[in-house]
Amino acid sequence: MKAMILNSYGEAAMFEAADLPDPVAKAGHVVVKIAATSVNTVDTMIRAMGSDLPLSPALPAVLGMDFAGTVSAVGSDVSGFAIGDAVYGCAGGLADFQGALAEFMTVDTQLIAHKPKSISMREAAAMPLVGITAYEGLQRAGITAGQKILVQGGAGGVGHVALQLAKHFGADVYATGTGDKQIDVIKSFGATPIDFAVEKIADYVAKYTDGAGFELIFDTVGGANMSNSFEAAALNGNIASTVALLEIDLSPAHVKGLSLHIVFMLLPMLHNHNRQAHGDILSKLATIIDAGALKPLLDEQEFGLPEVGDAYARLSSGKAIGKVVVEV
Repeated sequence: MKAMILNSYGEAAMFEAADLPDPVAKAGHVVVKIAATSVNTVDTMIRAMGSDLPLSPALPAVLGMDFAGTVSAVGSDVSGFAIGDAVYGCAGGLADFQGALAEFMTVDTQLIAHKPKSISMREAAAMPLVGITAYEGLQRAGITAGQKILVQGGAGGVGHVALQLAKHFGADVYATGTGDKQIDVIKSFGATPIDFAVEKIADYVAKYTDGAGFELIFDTVGGANMSNSFEAAALNGNIASTVALLEIDLSPAHVKGLSLHIVFMLLPMLHNHNRQAHGDILSKLATIIDAGALKPLLDEQEFGLPEVGDAYARLSSGKAIGKVVVEV
């Protein structure tokens, strides 16, 4: 099969075309013919950091975590999937799992689900990592109908999914961004936009919550922005974060009685821990998508497999609006 591989790691590491043996279905797994894969920030981190990141695969490496495609072979002990089924998932591209930058990949059936019927393969490939992350974060933070929820980074990969899911669950949703493009994205998905470069936290907390603060905050920005989330949160509020790799003074969280939920969605794949939860979430997301309540946002630029280096550069540039997708 054709694949794009890395023979070295680093910021300037180049993807190279290679012919690899076709994968074989094993017990509990299927082989998927890949139609498309999307690029996530963690993919670019693996390429840049290599062995400095514990989850990076050994070289030569086939990256690509998210995918959509068609089942081409079925291993023993597999139920619920058959040859010809359209599926999607996040199931490779790290540790010892071959990724989706190839014509075929073997995947654990616990990590996949049937593709939503109402969207394309390109759109489906954009959903798994960000969709699972958004769904898990909202559930762990205890989302309920009627809550005032703030999504930090509402036009981003996880953010634009989280705000749609929050609306689906009946919340009153607000989201931060800046610049006309980001504000327009937030508006297009039905949330109230907050331009963080213009509006002070105290001002928008007063304006939208009468000074009480947001009951749930999904912080997809992280880092120093965590302090902003503490400031914007209500007493006994919940904060879900996808970027909590920092040292921070928790005093503001203490005096408000806040709960912090850190979401690292790769744990089930890495540690073979409760993998079926991811397949179950993907099935729920497919139902929500086919009901018209959730739609992935794709960047306007399109890439084929030989152009994967350009796709990584597009995401790293910060200019992409929506998920960057590579068709295989």
